[in-house]
Amino acid sequence: MILHADMDAFYTSIEQRDRPELRGRPVIVGGGSARGVVSAASYEARQHGVHSAMPSAEARKLCPEGVFLHGDMKRYAAESRRIFEVFRRFAPRVQGLSLDEAFLDISGTERLLGTPVSLGEALRSAVREETGLTVSAGIAPVKLVAKIACAEAKPDGLLEVTEDGVNAFLSPLPVGRLWGIGRVAEARLHEAGFTCVGELARTEPSQVEALLGSWGLSVARLARGEDFSEVEPYREPVSYSEENTFETDVSDPKLLERTIVAHAESVARRLRNGRLRARVVVLKIKLSRRRGPGPRGYPLLTRRMTLEAPTDDGLEITRAGFELLRRTSLPEPVRLLGVGVTGLRPAGLQSAQQLALIGEREGVERRANLNRALDEVRDRFGDRAVRRGSTDPQRAGLSHQAKRGTRDDVS
Repeated sequence: MILHADMDAFYTSIEQRDRPELRGRPVIVGGGSARGVVSAASYEARQHGVHSAMPSAEARKLCPEGVFLHGDMKRYAAESRRIFEVFRRFAPRVQGLSLDEAFLDISGTERLLGTPVSLGEALRSAVREETGLTVSAGIAPVKLVAKIACAEAKPDGLLEVTEDGVNAFLSPLPVGRLWGIGRVAEARLHEAGFTCVGELARTEPSQVEALLGSWGLSVARLARGEDFSEVEPYREPVSYSEENTFETDVSDPKLLERTIVAHAESVARRLRNGRLRARVVVLKIKLSRRRGPGPRGYPLLTRRMTLEAPTDDGLEITRAGFELLRRTSLPEPVRLLGVGVTGLRPAGLQSAQQLALIGEREGVERRANLNRALDEVRDRFGDRAVRRGSTDPQRAGLSHQAKRGTRDDVS
């Protein structure tokens, strides 16, 4: 049995708990700039149509009486760690999906903790008593169904779907509720006459495959409630990245370079914290002129470079980012800029120090010593205590993701 736990309006609930004057009022946490994005909305704000990922400007029109807050990620991350400590008391295997939700494998816990429902209620009570916050839960034999059941139980509820009730539960749901079905795939399914999950479940998998390609076989299995993925307490990372949306479109190459420095240093520190090095640097650029509807309506340019040796040095990542920017023709200003790395491997394998020429080794070692010293200063005095010359990137909104290699990592 799998339990999916998801905090109710996490960021705004923390604000309302800590500031009594906000209770009962529509509270919205997110970017305050013209391009800000709603990160979380209280249930009072949701009654006005406000939801996460909505542009803040649109939220202000829908809810002019709303209380808009920038948010405090350090406070939210600290609360997340407390909540995950509670989760781990109820299950040996916990897979964090973000700061405020997780899968728990509760198989075989009946003798110690009772039925799945009694365990779920005990978990919800523990979270409420220890944090003053509410959490909803869904229980089912598979992860997909548990997650959907949790969404149906919100706010502050619990719903169990037993093994013999999975098909009846899934059947009337819109096809868009299945994992991986985005707007394009959903429109394609609708055109073919599939509107609910039950219709897909009763269809030959080969027909779904013909409609969606090889991926359609997985969709057909999910429609029948067949989800073979397990709760994974720890999954090896495949990439790290940092990005930001500018408050106004940027044409100044110097500002773009300073932003690359900031992102490269952040990514490098996360690599060092995770004892990893990266072989590939990726530059992500979103241009300013919209070509289509929705968040994907802006042109996206992606450039990558393979380094001679894996690195965890922000200077090396910065140099690669500068080179990728130099190679990229920008026909218009930049809306978003991101720096990422992939090709990760343990720091002890094929390190830059091992591969460097004798004449270069001293410089590599000096930078490694400098990076260690900078990390120690930041750990003691905060992220802004010292940094290489850069700009502090503007963010359109706060992320719910627990980034690997940071203090927000709950994995």
